[in-house]
Amino acid sequence: MQRQWLPLFLALPLLLSAGEKDSDRPARPTPAASEDGISVYFSPDGGATDAIVARLNAAKSTVDLQAYYFTSSSIAKGVAEAHRRGVKVRCIIDASAIDEQYSVATYLTNANVPVWLDDEHNLLHNKVIIVDSKFIITGSFNFTRMAEVRNAENLLVIEGKKKLIQAYQQNFDDHFKHSKKYKGKK
Repeated sequence: MQRQWLPLFLALPLLLSAGEKDSDRPARPTPAASEDGISVYFSPDGGATDAIVARLNAAKSTVDLQAYYFTSSSIAKGVAEAHRRGVKVRCIIDASAIDEQYSVATYLTNANVPVWLDDEHNLLHNKVIIVDSKFIITGSFNFTRMAEVRNAENLLVIEGKKKLIQAYQQNFDDHFKHSKKYKGKK
């Protein structure tokens, strides 16, 4: 039992080294604007990461995540915590994620979170999270610290739009079918 937590313990300093601290994060991020179930966040420093983590923390049944570039320790921890709470989590990450020595794909796999790699396309450039079939999180915002603190990016949180959720879910499922299970670094 203790051995399966050892890789997480060893990886935590690596993931935290990006300078993200949970104590620095507001509990409830404020969007730049909201209307009819859609909220928008802009970076740098617009609360996009906080909005994502808040939705992951509130997840009750499912989280489906597609990511191109994923290095945010806060988001990775939110995904792992959702999984530990019993939420069914599926992560599809661009296959280039395995090039890094210790990637978020490896961190999540070591946390027993199922991860698949999509190498069907030149890039899996989607940045999408579907939470409980109620929320879509999407936009140009990569799941990285740089996206939050340096880049000019946007994030939309869309709630209660059934047709949009169904379309995003179908797209996720289509990518899931051709993705390959990631087994982690040896």
